Amino acid sequence: MCHFRDQSVAFLADYIPRASPGWLHTFSASFAPSYPGPHHVVQVAQKDDAQALYNASVTDFVIVEYLGEVGGRVAHTDFGRKPDGTPYVVELGANWAKKYKLTNTYSDYDSLTTFNETGPVNFTRLLGDYEDAYSTLEQDAGRILTQNLQDRSVRSGLSLAGWKPEKDTASQAVEWWAFDFEYAQPPEQSSHEFAIVNYNTTFYQYSDENNFVYDQRGFNAFIKGEASTFLTDDDPRLLLNTVVTNISYDHAGVTINSKNGSCIKADYAICTFSLGVLQSDTVAFEPELPDWKRLGIETFSMGTYTKIFLQFPPDQVFWDTSYQFFLYADPHQRGYYPIFQSLDGEGFLPGSGIIFVTVVQSQSYVVEAQDDQTTKEEVLAVLRDMFGAENVPEPIAFMYPRWSLEAWAYGSYSNWPPGTTLEMHQNLRANVDRLYFAGEATSSQYFGFLHAADGKADPNTNGNIVAAAASQHQKHPLKSHPRSYNLASMWTPSSSSTAPAAKSTSRAHSNARDIADSSAATVDSGRGAGIQPIDMLPTDMSESTFSRVNFLAGDYWISANGKEDGEEERVRVEEGDEGIEVVVRGKGRGGREK
Repeated sequence: MCHFRDQSVAFLADYIPRASPGWLHTFSASFAPSYPGPHHVVQVAQKDDAQALYNASVTDFVIVEYLGEVGGRVAHTDFGRKPDGTPYVVELGANWAKKYKLTNTYSDYDSLTTFNETGPVNFTRLLGDYEDAYSTLEQDAGRILTQNLQDRSVRSGLSLAGWKPEKDTASQAVEWWAFDFEYAQPPEQSSHEFAIVNYNTTFYQYSDENNFVYDQRGFNAFIKGEASTFLTDDDPRLLLNTVVTNISYDHAGVTINSKNGSCIKADYAICTFSLGVLQSDTVAFEPELPDWKRLGIETFSMGTYTKIFLQFPPDQVFWDTSYQFFLYADPHQRGYYPIFQSLDGEGFLPGSGIIFVTVVQSQSYVVEAQDDQTTKEEVLAVLRDMFGAENVPEPIAFMYPRWSLEAWAYGSYSNWPPGTTLEMHQNLRANVDRLYFAGEATSSQYFGFLHAADGKADPNTNGNIVAAAASQHQKHPLKSHPRSYNLASMWTPSSSSTAPAAKSTSRAHSNARDIADSSAATVDSGRGAGIQPIDMLPTDMSESTFSRVNFLAGDYWISANGKEDGEEERVRVEEGDEGIEVVVRGKGRGGREK
């Protein structure tokens, strides 16, 4: 029996991952507000949904948060000691951003020096070799997108572009720095097509700058600030320390049960659990999620990004604090304590004696499964190889999180494996009756980034949910399925100057089906920048699978089944009063607009 009042909307949460633009995936990650459970748990994504409802004069909602404060994977902790004896604040999750007046400093990725087991060794020349291959990787991704070719792994793409680190440890370290550090997974486990899409949509659309946040209030200060615009002090609509155990759903509403015995009934629920939580079966769904939904969840992967902090006596700092990054090439294992980052430099926390090392995925699993002492000894052994055993003292503080073991996160942020399609992702993000899904992993553009959990960054992710809830609240009829085609900001460059021309091939998603009543069609855009894109959704979501088509509004040549060989039909995709209109413009033969 439910002992809690009914609600119009319940928000269940987890937070995001990489912090913006970069954590690049670090929390590309941001770690969002929190845990599985119905009710919007203020994390960025849920917070924005709740705020949207509030702005629409819908106040009958509740936010369910696993933790004792909002923020989820945007998490910080006290660490070490300042000269006055008070602790420093360090970020365990998301760490990069440049908004909300958070104290931050530009991360200069050229401020890098390199090492191996013998000490300082300069192999930075390899960075240029990798960048050359990466440029080809980008161009090939654009070709895969625009020609509807089969996706492959980033490893395959890099190899075809001439980058083959194989057993060269310096090349392995450079590759880890350039790729794993961003995606929390290696090239073998990452989609060529969507790794490039993911990077370009953030860094070309917004900014290529990454600012490291070290605000002593904690990065989640901006989340608290945003929440304060629609929640009051001790607001009863924010339920902290509430662990969701069961979610029951049907066409009439959603019921959420928690570990503390409380129960919430809502017309709708927005679930923002991390992908890791969804994959863990931590929360029971009744009825069990359908096969197509579970396939969508299990298709994607959850990366783990672990920062290991050390504080040394401030008067015994042994590294050059004029550098921000120190890259280490281990002689035996790729990704073995590979990148150290100094916080004891100008623009950060000078005089703190703090440095941290980052590991991801398989190495994260190792360190998170072993005790602190073992990890500390391993890290110190690497530092003593890099800087000399006689120069590296014992740390006075040591600490790291265990994201892959946290029951409300089970990892840091999501990634797309090779061979993934937009159709698979649509199944991940699609609603089941009145239970909707949002958060970092449901964004096809920004997955892994903090802004992926922001509904405004990816309108299609939860805009329809908020609209539906507002409609129900106002007693207007709710249109669920079929839905009309709606505009979505899949790509929003205002001009070709937004991104280098060489990168523009990644701007169109031509994964088309069911266009202009044709059972099969190839769609190619003759235009690039300055065009708004559209998102075509299925007319019947009751089937086991359905497709999503993203491409740029504009002129297209469509070669459809039933046409004479080589004959094409020119159409224009436009936004009409009822959604998207496909207007026949004429016929042509061969080729397309350039």
